[in-house]
Amino acid sequence: MQKLLMPCRQMGLAALLLSLTSFTHADWHQWLGAQRNGISTETGLIKSWGQDGPNVTWRVQLGEGYSGISYAGEKLFTMFSDEESEYLACYNTSDGTEVWRFRTDDFFTNDRGNGPRSTPTLDGNLVFVLGAKGKLHAIEAENGRPVWMHDLVETFGSKVPGWGFASSPLVVDDYLVAEVGGTENRSLMAFNKQNGEVVWASHSDEAGYSSPVFTTIAGIPQVVHLTLKTLLAVAPDSGEVLWSYDWPEGINIATPLVLPNDRVFISCSYDKGAVLLQINKQGDKLVAEEVWKNRKMKNHFNPSISYKGYLYGFDNAIFKCMKSETGEDVWEKRGFGKGSVILADSMLVLLSDNGKLALIEATPAAYTEYVTHQVLKDLCWTIPTLQEKRLYLRNHTEMVCLDLSP
Repeated sequence: MQKLLMPCRQMGLAALLLSLTSFTHADWHQWLGAQRNGISTETGLIKSWGQDGPNVTWRVQLGEGYSGISYAGEKLFTMFSDEESEYLACYNTSDGTEVWRFRTDDFFTNDRGNGPRSTPTLDGNLVFVLGAKGKLHAIEAENGRPVWMHDLVETFGSKVPGWGFASSPLVVDDYLVAEVGGTENRSLMAFNKQNGEVVWASHSDEAGYSSPVFTTIAGIPQVVHLTLKTLLAVAPDSGEVLWSYDWPEGINIATPLVLPNDRVFISCSYDKGAVLLQINKQGDKLVAEEVWKNRKMKNHFNPSISYKGYLYGFDNAIFKCMKSETGEDVWEKRGFGKGSVILADSMLVLLSDNGKLALIEATPAAYTEYVTHQVLKDLCWTIPTLQEKRLYLRNHTEMVCLDLSP
């Protein structure tokens, strides 16, 4: 860990948690929602619809990309590209009309799909985005005007991952934390969110495809992140590494899940599997110890959901329920292919990679499906966004708004 340019302000636990109150509201303002765990506080959602499917409020065409959809102040934000450029764009939630767009970089092409991968992060009147080629931007949410920018490759010696930069930036207090994957101990970095000045830099792995999360473990605030080959936690005010766990030789994409009782779950596809870790205090240090490790849950591009002692997620192309404590399978369902899942109103909202939407009871008793419908076509690798009983989905080129009110 090294500190750069700015002195770091020391923060006690109480002060830090107080400063994060704006990130505990219900708005789906970033990757995986308010708490970065895929869980929404929405209730009173519809659990059935006719043969024509859920009510479609609007559909709009986008350019190519896998970027998620973030919500704040009756506005939506996502990224896409045309054949020349990559963009961040803002839309009205009411009718899907475009409010503004900002060019973030040149067009990114890839054999696994073109366009940006990262999801916008909203904080006050700022939107933070990381382009597929490594341009990190802060942009005014109201009008799309640029505030500051870093070229991670040019400035910090980063290497563009094989499938492009995909990590979504994280706001913690006054800082923007981002996976940089740079040289000279600049794997994970924090920037002053207002002016982009570097606050600290830490660790030394190249960039993977996962996104950092903020949490408190053993009473200590920390940012937990899965790099190309290491799961680590750092102090949010200094970048000091608090604990780490080696997780090499894999394509790390799914975001770590923080479970009750100071536990962390990570999972990876490509036959790697999953591990549940217990984070314990040993003297003045934190140590990660394995609770179990197996190949029964292999999350590919999106993580599982943790709910009431069970994990619900995609083991490659098998959707399953697993007992968190032991890693034992409880039930499984085939036929969706791969996909994404979020939780709301004690219900799993599942979007398959071919555009099939399913509402499923979140219970370990059995796979119980309320309803399903084909709502999109083509490749859907973007996780759903839920806000004000409206479900926002996208495939590689189109965005749709569904009304889930009764």
